[in-house]
Amino acid sequence: MSYAVPKYGSYWPVLAEQWSRMELLPPDPKDPRPSDKTVMKTAEGLLKHKERYQRIEELTGVPWYMIAALHWRESNASFTKQLAQGWPLSSKSKWVPYTGPYATWEESAVAALKAEGKRYDRIVDWRLEKILYYSEKYNGWGYYQYHNKMPSPYIWGATNIQTKGKYVADGKFSSTTWDTQIGVAALIWALAKLDPTIKLVRET
Repeated sequence: MSYAVPKYGSYWPVLAEQWSRMELLPPDPKDPRPSDKTVMKTAEGLLKHKERYQRIEELTGVPWYMIAALHWRESNASFTKQLAQGWPLSSKSKWVPYTGPYATWEESAVAALKAEGKRYDRIVDWRLEKILYYSEKYNGWGYYQYHNKMPSPYIWGATNIQTKGKYVADGKFSSTTWDTQIGVAALIWALAKLDPTIKLVRET
């Protein structure tokens, strides 16, 4: 069974409820997912590049901390790889979306956020639920559409909301595999804890 891509108006309450009960994971040697300590350490690393992310925010209007979280998901925050899908800057991607080459990471980031089909530069009022919605859209709706509205690990990785299951390649899903990357929600939560200038406005 497949589901249509959710509209923001009907989906934000789901995201809001998930965020409200989200918890990071305590260390557990039997759990391959990152612990709360790892999440915080990763966020500390992202915070070191705040000014670089803020330059992209100035050019696109997308919150810098959302950009930072997407950057981690796509390439473990490598500035030698494209923001769109983590392919090296110096060549055209062989992964969807097929973009590049780019001279700089900044060029790739602006292109990714302004790409047709996204146009995140046209979105206004970046509330928390909207950040989560458009982050899931950034990665794709496969988990929701084809796996019974499964919470996307791209968003909820390293939290109690995450369930087992992962796309291990384009179009190839494994129901027995944990996604062991930190999700966007956990990273944004951690960044907000570390940086008091981040004000997460909730939907009402």
